[in-house]
Amino acid sequence: MEYQPRLQKRYYEEIVPALTKKFGYKTVMQVPRLVKINLNQGISAALTDKKLIDTGVAEMTAISGQKAVPTISKRDVSNFKLRRGNPIGVRVTLRSEKMYEFLDRLVAIALPRVRDFRGINDKGFDGRGNYSFGIPEQIIFPEINIDKVSRINGMDITIVTTAKTDEEAFALLKEFGLPFKNQKNNN
Repeated sequence: MEYQPRLQKRYYEEIVPALTKKFGYKTVMQVPRLVKINLNQGISAALTDKKLIDTGVAEMTAISGQKAVPTISKRDVSNFKLRRGNPIGVRVTLRSEKMYEFLDRLVAIALPRVRDFRGINDKGFDGRGNYSFGIPEQIIFPEINIDKVSRINGMDITIVTTAKTDEEAFALLKEFGLPFKNQKNNN
């Protein structure tokens, strides 16, 4: 039998029937599903210290299990001493099995390690079924060795789904186990 991540298996066996019952979908293809997860980390201090980008790439690669790439500035901004073509951050896009693996680690291990954690904000939906939220420090992931961290950086995580509305996306992510602050959606 071929390997299948725990959350992917749970999606097909538990989440699809639950959402079909809740929203009255006629076919399985109408049930919203995860498309990709984008991780993005802006490293502003990289303008003065180029090694921070290499460190960011290494950390993001360890966290995601997939090679991260530096993001390059597209324009000059004199106020920030920014030049076009300078590396200013790190990003990675996860799909299929790596996406489910990352989401599983995020929900089960990383988020509970956030200091004073009371749940993630449910206001990060964009109106089209996608959800974004920020993490204040990358050291919540067990893949990061705290002793080797030179600088604490946060990161933005965007979960892209096929849901048509925020309500459907909220229900999908809630079924996946994302710990939202407010139990009901106020949109």
